Amino acid sequence: MTPAQISATPVQQGHSEEFRAAARHLGSGVGRRRFLTVTGAAAALAFAANLPTAGVASAAELDARKITEDPFTLGVASGDPLPDSVLLWTRLAPRPYEADGGLPAERVEVHWEIARDERFRRTVRRGSATAHPEFGHSVHVDVKGLDDDRTFYYRFRTGKWISPTGRTRTAPSAGARNSSLNLAAVSCQAYHDGYFTAYKHLAAEDVDVVFHLGDYLYEYAVTAVGGARNQTGLVLPDHFNRETLTLDDYRMRYGLYKSDPDLRAAHAAHPFVVTWDDHETENNYAGDTPENDVPPEEFLLRRAAAYRAYWENQPLRTPQRPTGPDMRLYRRLRFGRLAQFDILDTRQYRSNQAYGDGWKVPGPESEDPSRTMTGAAQERWLIDGWKRSDALWNVVPQQVTFAQRRDVPTDAFKLSMDSWDGYPASRQRIMDGVEAAGIDNLMVLTGDVHVAYGFDLKKDFNDPASRTLGTEIVATSITSGKDGSEKPANYAKQMAANPHLKFYNGRRGYVVVGLGKEEARADFHTVSAVTTPGAPVSTAASFVTEAGNPGLTPA
Repeated sequence: MTPAQISATPVQQGHSEEFRAAARHLGSGVGRRRFLTVTGAAAALAFAANLPTAGVASAAELDARKITEDPFTLGVASGDPLPDSVLLWTRLAPRPYEADGGLPAERVEVHWEIARDERFRRTVRRGSATAHPEFGHSVHVDVKGLDDDRTFYYRFRTGKWISPTGRTRTAPSAGARNSSLNLAAVSCQAYHDGYFTAYKHLAAEDVDVVFHLGDYLYEYAVTAVGGARNQTGLVLPDHFNRETLTLDDYRMRYGLYKSDPDLRAAHAAHPFVVTWDDHETENNYAGDTPENDVPPEEFLLRRAAAYRAYWENQPLRTPQRPTGPDMRLYRRLRFGRLAQFDILDTRQYRSNQAYGDGWKVPGPESEDPSRTMTGAAQERWLIDGWKRSDALWNVVPQQVTFAQRRDVPTDAFKLSMDSWDGYPASRQRIMDGVEAAGIDNLMVLTGDVHVAYGFDLKKDFNDPASRTLGTEIVATSITSGKDGSEKPANYAKQMAANPHLKFYNGRRGYVVVGLGKEEARADFHTVSAVTTPGAPVSTAASFVTEAGNPGLTPA
């Protein structure tokens, strides 16, 4: 990147006037307490004045021939494959480290095409879309009318510029009796903790879809040399060396992350299904409660900015587009009769962490039956979906550790109040729903904790002899936690404290899961280092779980 591309105009730290006006509305009048709910805030923070009007051009059109620098610096992506459609994404940003991406506040026409071959000799669909400045010049194209269970190639064009080519795949038809599906699960990619080498290896894997389980970016400051990357030949602008708060901050942070070539390669190679955790907004927030001591309306302004930037920078359809600080991210995907995926959001609707968060001794506060991890609506949606499911494998991609995880093998154990251990009544309702729906092959996919775990999910975690109801596969981080180690310092204590824990590894990497009619297989792939680039990948362990007989055994 040239010095001009990495430079950035000064950014004022603060929310736009549209956001501020909404905050003043929240904070005024006798109805303040009523407005300080997520639902009320959504209406107050819609900030429709800063969105393009449906069917109406809200800004002048830029002649794309005047774009003199490559606008496709952030690459391409696809997501949420359906049997007849897939979502294609790109974002125009000739200068990705600048708040406006290096483009004026004018709309840009972008052409797209999708074909059966890499050379685009057999194009099956083509069209055009508008990149609106109000959405950071992002493009979301829901391409419909495609054949099911096929590989396609796609690209974008504007002016004289052509994007990199992406590869994607549609899902099998709803009634298809497909016999196999390969997926990858990833999470937690702190730019400042290391290189995204794992993504380079993932791009070469033979998988049908990648599930990103949260912490796509981190809100923390990034130094001029990229923190632990200690990059040479590239000096990051000063505005990255502070925490993200505003819409401009979050947009530029996505520009930084997506400028990484290994992340771009993984997106171009596979369709992604994404869900967030906390760092896309702020560490360990819970619903409308921030980690730090700021007024609720101030945090909801930040959440609105973070959610909007998330949608702008991910391959998500229009139903996921946020309204103020609200965004419906939980959703369901089917891959024939083989697998149903219920993607959860365990951050936006949860009760505040008990006992002030952290690792604490469980007690009445954490065990209160009214506490929820998912919110009532999402919980009902999940369990009702299982009742109607005829899939062999019911997979739940979500964020935080689901299984019980004691820290020591004594009666004086503590549990993480940020994980499902801090919401045991909510977890029990989910497990009761599994049994009531007759789900035989439950698999939970998890991120968050920067280590790889393999758990058996027990009917009663306090009784090792109780029935196993499913399995949990925890994907380690891409970089978060830096290099890590094969056996973390607490390895012996956690293995002894949790007999349902079958695998524990602290290196960085990803997990590949193969779903079949007879069994599912999980291969935990790790890299030896992330603080230096180019580390090789290896398989740390492999496990299988038989269809109809849940529980992990070494492969």
